Amino acid sequence: MLDLASVGPAARASRILADYGATVVKVSPTAKKGSVQIEPPFFSYGAGRGMKRVRIDLKAAEGKEAFLALAAKADVVIESYRPGVVARLGIGWEALRAVNPRAILCSTSGYGQDGPRATWAGHDINYLAVGGFLHCSGRREDGGPAIPGATVADSAAGGMHAVIAILAALLQRERSGAGAWLDVSVADGVLHLMSLHVDRFLATGEEPGPGGDILTGRYACYDVYACADGRWLSVGAIEPAFFANLCKLLGCAEWIPHQLDDAKQEDIRAAFRAAFATRDRDAWIAELAAKDTCVAPVSTIPEVAEDDQFVARRAFVQARHPERGAFRQVSEVLAGGREELPPHAARAATETDSDALLAAAGVTPERIAELRAAGAVE
Repeated sequence: MLDLASVGPAARASRILADYGATVVKVSPTAKKGSVQIEPPFFSYGAGRGMKRVRIDLKAAEGKEAFLALAAKADVVIESYRPGVVARLGIGWEALRAVNPRAILCSTSGYGQDGPRATWAGHDINYLAVGGFLHCSGRREDGGPAIPGATVADSAAGGMHAVIAILAALLQRERSGAGAWLDVSVADGVLHLMSLHVDRFLATGEEPGPGGDILTGRYACYDVYACADGRWLSVGAIEPAFFANLCKLLGCAEWIPHQLDDAKQEDIRAAFRAAFATRDRDAWIAELAAKDTCVAPVSTIPEVAEDDQFVARRAFVQARHPERGAFRQVSEVLAGGREELPPHAARAATETDSDALLAAAGVTPERIAELRAAGAVE
């Protein structure tokens, strides 16, 4: 798989696929061209942890030649340029299909390859905005939507969307023998994430929003509460049995019949706030979490890094960088058992595998030397 992206949804997709065993080659611009392409930090999802790297000047004829030589042997090419850019570079769908009819080109973009927003620049917050995610989220003190604490659009709506599309295309290719051009829009993915709310509106005309239903803060049984030490708990007691368990353990049993009574919600919240404020967060976790109450801590990132459940699941792995030394990082998130893994080798930004990759693609040593001399490959 050739990955033309450095960050964003396409890079997230290639990271997932690499973790599941795909051979991923990151295609980066040559440093000689003074590229301003973002290079992910050494600890992130960039060209490390099993990935290979080649640097190619795609604007040069020799660079296009080198890329298409690699693409002729690739199963998948994933890119995140604006619509039309790969075609202008001479490495788009038609050029790719000419050298490799079985290739799958996955084009990831903010708004898709067509439509009135196709050429708009954007980032995670913009895609969450147009898909309704921000509108249905919590509110700041000034009444505006809260900024999410994770890149939900890039990771889930874009990256995972792309992975699903690529895997489906590979399966279809086994039957048909033909490649495919996949048009992955991050905004489309956000729309899918918001389908519960959008479909409700389309079917009933009811307009969702913050505090509009059980999942956006309408009821006290689905909220966050401060504890005596200033730390917070999340409560997701949607089912009546879980809500009843929670009320009994908090000494609030009188509210059990009123779980979805709109007129009583502020009273229930006040009762819950008063109860939770009497003990520290972890004391409440010890009391409630294992007793079918749907209660969990709101963890800080340092707490996440030492969380017993994640540690037991081998969710972190050791890594080593040639310049930064040893550190931990989030491991492969695999659906299935994890084995103890050796430390991952994070790579220096200047390290490439260009010669070996081009040789494997059938380019002669003499031609590789010429490409290097021309500055088309590093």
